[in-house]
Amino acid sequence: MTGYDLAVIGLGYVGMPLAKEATAAGLRVVGFEVDPRKVDALNAGRSYIDDLTDADLEHMLAHGFSATLDETVLSRSRTVVICVPTPLDEDHRPDLSAVEGATATVARNLAPGTLVVLESTTWPGTTDEVARPLLESSGLVAGKDFHLAFSPERIDPGNPKFGLRNTPKVVGGYTAACRDVATAFYAQFIEQVVPVSGTREAEMAKLLENTYRHVNIALVNEMAIFCDELGINLWESIEAAATKPFGFQKFLPGPGVGGHCIPVDPSYLSYTVRKLGYPFRFVELAQEINERMPSYVVARAQRLLNRHRKAVNGSRVLLLGVTYKPDIADERETPALPVARALMELGADLVFADPYVREWTVDGVSVPREENLAKAVAEADITLLLQQHAAFDLTTVEDHGTLVLDTRGVLAEGERVERL
Repeated sequence: MTGYDLAVIGLGYVGMPLAKEATAAGLRVVGFEVDPRKVDALNAGRSYIDDLTDADLEHMLAHGFSATLDETVLSRSRTVVICVPTPLDEDHRPDLSAVEGATATVARNLAPGTLVVLESTTWPGTTDEVARPLLESSGLVAGKDFHLAFSPERIDPGNPKFGLRNTPKVVGGYTAACRDVATAFYAQFIEQVVPVSGTREAEMAKLLENTYRHVNIALVNEMAIFCDELGINLWESIEAAATKPFGFQKFLPGPGVGGHCIPVDPSYLSYTVRKLGYPFRFVELAQEINERMPSYVVARAQRLLNRHRKAVNGSRVLLLGVTYKPDIADERETPALPVARALMELGADLVFADPYVREWTVDGVSVPREENLAKAVAEADITLLLQQHAAFDLTTVEDHGTLVLDTRGVLAEGERVERL
């Protein structure tokens, strides 16, 4: 039977870049996935990940990578890395069902000497309190019979400058020996590995990174609301402040926050703090402000239409860009969804344009897609620029738009164009 240097569990936006770099470094890599459609697509050379082209995948397959539904490959792997989703449930509490399921699968196939690493973002203590007991149900003991570590994923989909290889990798082990084994593993294909004293420190590092962004985005979002009422161009103020070469980092307002990290990760930290008996007020306030932004965008659109003696009800509203960030197809937690939902409730006639999304539905209702940008903005009563994809010709939007609300601060303001 073939042995593997690495088995990756969860072949999504985190797992596949990991598999790609490890394969490129000469490691024997297998991917384990419970979704047969993903397994079939990968083995056929069809990528469904923004940061992985079909050519990348073909190169991986040519160098020994394969995807499988067979969990027994884990028993023949020296290292197993878990990269499964960790969403929130309906009550905004951490949903660890995928992590628990993946860890139980590893436990059924755990061989002595294996390194097991959790990369899925979660609350501090998960590796030790949730993953370790499940793994030790195998009869093997962490730190003695197998190695256990946590290393937070830092994948930024669509980032042309920083990928897995050149982004420093934080690693925390259950024991010092676990940390050292995990550090040596990642050093084979990542330029800089940053060891920390334990799994909780590594888990907290990830939550700190994204809570920092969450809070600062909320800050400028709230400023955008009151600066509009004060008649202040916040975008200009931000650019002016950003000229300071120290003590300031630029964050920009927008229609809300999207993706897996920003809307979700701080809630994991808030959940942890609440278990101590008190709220994490910064995070919960930031959540409140950022979740309010889609309704504020709709209110601004309503105001802009009213100024021109139009109602939202019956108006043709064009949404430009419905993904959560520019130049990728990822729609996770996109603020375009609550914006669209609110507009539909007000009776708007919605259409959308997005070069990365072929079909888009809101609560089961299909939204028509526009192909011709100039025609789409000219025919719309109002255009909402929600995502500034590079493929959009902004001059066309400025020149042909009847009314335009720019939520990203990239259009020149004018009689028909307003910034958030």
